[in-house]
Amino acid sequence: MHMATKTEIIAVGSELLLGQIVNSNAQFISQQLAENGINVYYHTVVGDNPVRLKQAVKTAQERSNIIVFTGGLGPTKDDLTKETIASMLGRKLTTDEEALRSIEDYFVKVNRHMSENNKKQALVIEGSDILKNEHGMAPGMAIQENGIIYMLLPGPPSEMKPMFLKFGLPFFRKALGRNDKIISRVLRYFGIGESQLETDIQDLIDGQSNPTIAPLAGDGEVTLRLTARHQFEAEAVKLINDAEKAINERVGAFFYGYDQTTLAEELLRHLRQRGMTISAAESLTGGLFSDQLTAVKGTSDVFKGTIVCYTNEVKEAMLGVLKETLDVHGAVSEQCAQEMAEQIRKLTGSDIGISFTGIAGEEPVEGKKPGTVYIGLAVKGRQTVTHQLLLAGSRNGIRKRTVKYGCHLAVKALTENTAE
Repeated sequence: MHMATKTEIIAVGSELLLGQIVNSNAQFISQQLAENGINVYYHTVVGDNPVRLKQAVKTAQERSNIIVFTGGLGPTKDDLTKETIASMLGRKLTTDEEALRSIEDYFVKVNRHMSENNKKQALVIEGSDILKNEHGMAPGMAIQENGIIYMLLPGPPSEMKPMFLKFGLPFFRKALGRNDKIISRVLRYFGIGESQLETDIQDLIDGQSNPTIAPLAGDGEVTLRLTARHQFEAEAVKLINDAEKAINERVGAFFYGYDQTTLAEELLRHLRQRGMTISAAESLTGGLFSDQLTAVKGTSDVFKGTIVCYTNEVKEAMLGVLKETLDVHGAVSEQCAQEMAEQIRKLTGSDIGISFTGIAGEEPVEGKKPGTVYIGLAVKGRQTVTHQLLLAGSRNGIRKRTVKYGCHLAVKALTENTAE
């Protein structure tokens, strides 16, 4: 069944419409289908109401040939997805014995009485392919009728995700005659805006169908997902390598890592490679830099510690910034950032001292604009450098991006150091 796919995801549940929970299921399914070359055209959300659900299904039948449902498979009378689909397809509901046994076993295990309601969860649409639920009670199901594939998945993400990955995707691949190997790789960039990066590689994005190049906006950074398909895995990898090379010939200066890595992890990796240590003096960021580093397992070999010096008194008394520097230049200054970086390096005996000072609030401080940030970098045996940034955004956005810039600048200092 080779066909152009037009997929619609229908999320069922009034709590989605009330804004009580986010429709993360549609996002997850869309990502997975996109990686498998299955195009999602529509996302629909509908409440627990049979009339409106029927209407949504009728609309989907007119414009889509794959309809994926999440939610509405539970034990209560509000859960009506499979009843509605069964009646629309003129099929009966029948008990899936394997699902019923596993539901009964669950109640025995937790020593609770099983109500009749729960038996409802073992009902499936007659003639459907059953998608086992290994993390809950209600099984999923898939039906092919009149050129449309219907797939019903449970609502809780902890049940839906493993079911979809283990049983849902293989069903689609088989039904659509897809036997290709699919390889995906994420390239991460920092220091370049999303629109700039897209402009620089627009012709590559437009010209590629295998691999596909999909820009994803991140938190102050940009990522590209490359997805290639080929009968042979090695060929799919080669397609991705070639695309990556073409992209990085243009924007490689901003590339910092692959897949799930972070700027903090890359900084730790570079420090480890060189057997170097770092410490931090944090004013503006209030410990956020240290938090990012220590969130990664086993950082004590390269990270010595931090002083959060939020006030001038602490900068002077604990860190040893000169009173004269604070009086003449102020806390938000190149001179202060320089002394903070040098002092923390001396105090901790680390190879690198990094400092953060600036204005995250909405009011000017010391005559400087909000979003003015200074990052100091004192590297053993080299002259201390300071970087001034002008950042826009919310208070927390500025603090987060400052930390990312700090990691980025420290990595650059380490890699340039090696190149010398």
